[in-house]
Amino acid sequence: MTDTALTIETILAPELALCRVPATSKKRILEFIAGEVHKHLPELDAVQTFNNLVARERLGSTGIGQGIAIPHCRLENCTKVIGVLLTLEEGVNFDAIDNQPVDLLFALIVPKEATSEHLELLSQLAEKFNDREFCNELRQCTDNASLYQRMTDSGGDTGNTV
Repeated sequence: MTDTALTIETILAPELALCRVPATSKKRILEFIAGEVHKHLPELDAVQTFNNLVARERLGSTGIGQGIAIPHCRLENCTKVIGVLLTLEEGVNFDAIDNQPVDLLFALIVPKEATSEHLELLSQLAEKFNDREFCNELRQCTDNASLYQRMTDSGGDTGNTV
């Protein structure tokens, strides 16, 4: 698709890093993510985004354990990879592999044909979220700006290391 390597820093807009979101269920979180993506990119239909996120979850939960989920889906009419970072006020049941409630999410919405980019970003996210101290720092953020800053500062050089 593109010659430039995609990194978390290049796909996460400040408006899509949202701190301490109130949530009551997995379904509501996915609806919220779809709505936020639509607000930021009106050409992407919120209902279609939600339906695709739910369809992906039906294949198996994207809750990767330790309170973290990486919901993701492919989407028609999507022309670039979109990241959405959320911390939740309280953990919710996400059918995670360790059965722990989820309170930290990074959603990925990717173009229908973006296979390698999609997998590379999932790998980057899994690596970042494997760092418990980093996750705790994200959870301690009290506003959207600091959440965005922390997420994008942490790996400014991850794409450049050899």
